[in-house]
Amino acid sequence: MSNQLAAEPSAYLQSAAHQPVHWHPWGPAAFDRARALDRPILLDIGAVWCHWCHVMDRESYEDPVTAAVLNAGFVCVKVDRDERPDVDARYQRAVQALTGQGGWPLTAFLTPQGEVFFGGTYFPPEQNAFCRPGFVSVLRQIERLYRDDRAKVDANALALREHVATALDEGKSGAVSGEILEEAIARIARVFDVRYGGFGNAPKFPHPQALELLIARWKDSGEGWLREVAEKTLAGMAQGGIHDQVGGGFHRYSVDEHWIVPHFEKMSYDNSELLKAYCAGFAAFGTPRWREVASGIVDWVFAVLADTTNGAFAASQDADVGPDDDGDYWTWTVEEARAALSPDELDLARRVFDIEPDGEMHHNPAKNVLWRRREPATDAERSLLPRVLAKLKAARDRRPAPFIDRTAYVNWNAMMAAAFLRAGAVLDRPECNTLALQVLERIWSEAWRENDGMRHVLGRPNGGPAGTRLLDDNVQSAAAFLDAYEATGRDAWRDRAIAVMTYCATAHWAPHRGDPTGGYFDIAPGGNGEDTGYLATRAKPVQDAPTPSPNGVAALVLARLWSLTDAPEWRERLDRQLGAFAGVAAELPLHGATLLGALDWALHPPTRVEVAGPAGPGAACAMHLLALQRFRPRKVVVRRVAEQPAATVCVGTTCSLPVASPAALEALLT
Repeated sequence: MSNQLAAEPSAYLQSAAHQPVHWHPWGPAAFDRARALDRPILLDIGAVWCHWCHVMDRESYEDPVTAAVLNAGFVCVKVDRDERPDVDARYQRAVQALTGQGGWPLTAFLTPQGEVFFGGTYFPPEQNAFCRPGFVSVLRQIERLYRDDRAKVDANALALREHVATALDEGKSGAVSGEILEEAIARIARVFDVRYGGFGNAPKFPHPQALELLIARWKDSGEGWLREVAEKTLAGMAQGGIHDQVGGGFHRYSVDEHWIVPHFEKMSYDNSELLKAYCAGFAAFGTPRWREVASGIVDWVFAVLADTTNGAFAASQDADVGPDDDGDYWTWTVEEARAALSPDELDLARRVFDIEPDGEMHHNPAKNVLWRRREPATDAERSLLPRVLAKLKAARDRRPAPFIDRTAYVNWNAMMAAAFLRAGAVLDRPECNTLALQVLERIWSEAWRENDGMRHVLGRPNGGPAGTRLLDDNVQSAAAFLDAYEATGRDAWRDRAIAVMTYCATAHWAPHRGDPTGGYFDIAPGGNGEDTGYLATRAKPVQDAPTPSPNGVAALVLARLWSLTDAPEWRERLDRQLGAFAGVAAELPLHGATLLGALDWALHPPTRVEVAGPAGPGAACAMHLLALQRFRPRKVVVRRVAEQPAATVCVGTTCSLPVASPAALEALLT
C-alpha cells in the first residue's frame, strides 16, 4: 500500500501525501479494506489551517516508527473537515461523548463498519506533563483491545452509536412564545464577561450572531445593558490581539479571556459574520471605531481572500508558516519593530501596542502579539499612528506568509458575499457590492442544480467530494440571494432564493423523511454519496458551532421571504420551523442565537422599507441606499422602478405616507 492522498483536491489531504502512513481518503474503499483485513480504522479529521493538526502530523504521522505501527495494525483514513462537514459533525459527537471535548485534530478509532469505540483529539508522541498518553502506546493498546476483547469494542461502539443517533437530532418541538426569547437573553447576560467583554472564560470565541441579536433587542427595548454588553464585546475584540491590528480581520479565537493571544488562523466564516456584526454596531450606535474595524475586515478580504477575476473567496489563511512556528508571521520582537520604525514611531508603537522585551508567546517570549493597550493620547499621536501601521504592514508583507486555502466553499462564499453586500451599503463601498454579486452569480450558474440543490465547492467538475449536498450550502445561498435582491431590486434574486427554499422543503424537510417534528436535515437523502458509518444517521443541527446553524439560517430566510412577499405560506413554514426547535431554543442561548434571531422576527413586527423611482442617480437611488444603511431590527428593503421617487415605511401593518426625499425618509427611519 502507498499513501493515496496525492490526487485529492483538498489542501489538507495533499499536505499529508508525503507521509509514510498509508492514508486513504474517506470512502467505501477504505472500509472495504478494513473489513477484508479485520482491522480497526484510525480516523484523523483536521484542516489545513489547524495548528495542532500540523503538530500531530509532524510528531507522529511523519515518524517512521509510528507509521509502521499504524500500517501494520490499522486502516488509516484522513478527512478534511471543511470538505466533509457532514463526516466531521457526526464523529465529533461520538468523541465528545467519550472525552467531554472535541476539536481538531479529531482522532477516532472505528470498527470496520465505521462506528467509534475509542477516540480523542491531539495525542503527543510521548506521555506529557498533562498526562496525555503517548500516541504509540495508545495505538498498541487499541490493537490489543480490538484483537483480544472484541465484546468490549462492540459494546462501546453500540453505546456510542445510540448516543450519536440521539445527539445529532437537536430538534425538540414546543410552543413559540416571547418567554423563550426573554429566557435566552437572560442566559446570555449571565455568561457576559463584565471585565473584558465577550462570553465565558478562556478560550474565548466571538459570538457575532448573539451580538446582532442583542443589538436588535436594544433597539426595540431601549434597555441600556443590552447595548453595554454588545459594545463592550465589540470593543474587547477590536482592542485585542484576536483582531489583526496591522492587516485587518480577525483570528479564529483567543486562548485567554483578555482577547490578547489568539489562535492565529483566519477563517472566512469568522470574518464574514464579524463584518456583519461590526456593520450592525456602526449602523446602530454610530461609533466611528466600528466602521474602522469593519473597513479593516473588508481590506483584508480584498488583499488576501478575494479572487476578483473568477468571483470567489478563499476559505482560510493558516496560523503558521513552518512546523516550528507558532504565529511568528503575526508577532513582533522589539528588535523587529525597531527595524521597521523610526525612534518616535517605535516609541508610539510600544506604548499603544504593548511591544516589550517580554512578550506573550510561550515558544518565544520575545515575541509580542500586537493589541491596543492604550489609545493615542494626542492629535499628534493620532496622526502618526496610521504611518506606524503602514510601516509595520510593509515590513510584515516581506515575511514568508502563511498558506492560503483557495478552495471556494459555497456556504462560506455565500456568507462573505452577504457580508460584503451589507458592508457595501453601510460603509458606502460599492466595490464590495460588485464582487459580492459576481460571486453570487457564479454560485447560481455553477453550483445550483434545479433538482439536486447546491454543490459544496466552486470550481470542481462534480461540485465537491461525492457530490455532497448540504443544507448549509443551500440556505446560506438563499440568504445571500435575498441580500442581493434588497441591494439591487432585481426580482431574479428573490426568485432564486424561493427556488432554493422550495428545493430544501422537498429534499431536507423532516416530515418528508418520516420525522413528524419538522426542521431540516443537514444532508439530502443520498446526498453524501454513501452511507458509511454514521452518515446514514439523520442530523438536524440548530447550534451555531462554529458557523450559524443551517436550521437557524433557514428560519431567517423564511422570515424574510414572508416579510418581502406577504405570502402566508412563508409564515406558515416559519412557524413550523420554529415550532420544531421551540422546546430547546431557550437552553442554547449563545449557540442558538441564529434561531433566536428568527424567533425575534416571528414575535415582533418587521420593518419594510419600499422605495420606488427611476433607476440611476437621483432621489430614489439615494433613498434606497439610505434604507439599506440605517439600522432597524427585522428590516427588509424593496426597490421598485417608477416614474417618480417615493418611499414608504411599514412597521408591522402600520404604514407611513409616501415621502420623496432622503431627508424625509431619514426622519421616518429615525
